[in-house]
Amino acid sequence: MLRMPCWRGRDSGHFQKPKISPLPTRTVRSCFFMPHPTTHSLAPHTAPVDAPTDKPFMRTIKSFVKRAGRTTTGQAKAFEDLGPQFLIPYQTQALDMAAAFSSVQGTTNLANAPLVLEIGFGMGEATAHIAAVMPETRFLCCEVHEPGVGALLKRMGEQNLHNIRICAHDAVEVIEHMIPLQSLDGAHIFFPDPWHKTKHNKRRLIQSPLIAKLSQRLKVGAYLHCATDWQPYAEQILEVLSSEPLLANRAMKKHPELQGYAPKPHYRPLTKFENRGIKLGHGVWDIVFERV
Repeated sequence: MLRMPCWRGRDSGHFQKPKISPLPTRTVRSCFFMPHPTTHSLAPHTAPVDAPTDKPFMRTIKSFVKRAGRTTTGQAKAFEDLGPQFLIPYQTQALDMAAAFSSVQGTTNLANAPLVLEIGFGMGEATAHIAAVMPETRFLCCEVHEPGVGALLKRMGEQNLHNIRICAHDAVEVIEHMIPLQSLDGAHIFFPDPWHKTKHNKRRLIQSPLIAKLSQRLKVGAYLHCATDWQPYAEQILEVLSSEPLLANRAMKKHPELQGYAPKPHYRPLTKFENRGIKLGHGVWDIVFERV
């Protein structure tokens, strides 16, 4: 290893002669690479040259990060008391919606009521409000944040709401496996994470592949409502939805002055977060498309 020259002293006026030490001797040990778990051969090098090789496992890019958060006593109690009634476990086959929304004792039977999917409800403030405004509509809601799930359950108990079911799982997989084709009357995606940095834009939820799958789950005439307070994301959402052949922008003709965006529908409330943003001069964009 070559050592850099150094001063013998501050005022000595000359360098110390560099010392060259021999490189350390390394012991070479035999090694081998473990095959991929899906490879059955213990000697991959003996496979024919033209045989296909297993690709390494690629991690799926998630549109969310599970945030650390403390579940309060009230939320934990809501999990215990209301979870068995209103929590739906994730499954890899189509969900029987009529059975999932079978009537709770003393409530209206919602087995055949309109069905709306809500993706990412945060702490459930807007979801509980919308469910109260639309009591004859069923809401299947997806959220991975445990305190948020507990908070919505708590609101349901306090407001006596029975038209909500919660699946605490990745909405992308729920859409893929649990939602039957042409079964939804509507879908809400309010304020998804905008992933501001350019290098993180690939994590945004609203991308063409997801919208294509979601559109197939909407009935003809059903709606898809997105809202965001981040203008670059609003522009991307408008572009993605406009490029989906199964969707049409009805706001373009009704409100040409909004350039493709829609007025805020009556059912979507102004949350505390949104009100704070409006006071600071931040904009909010609603995008509503219809299944054709």
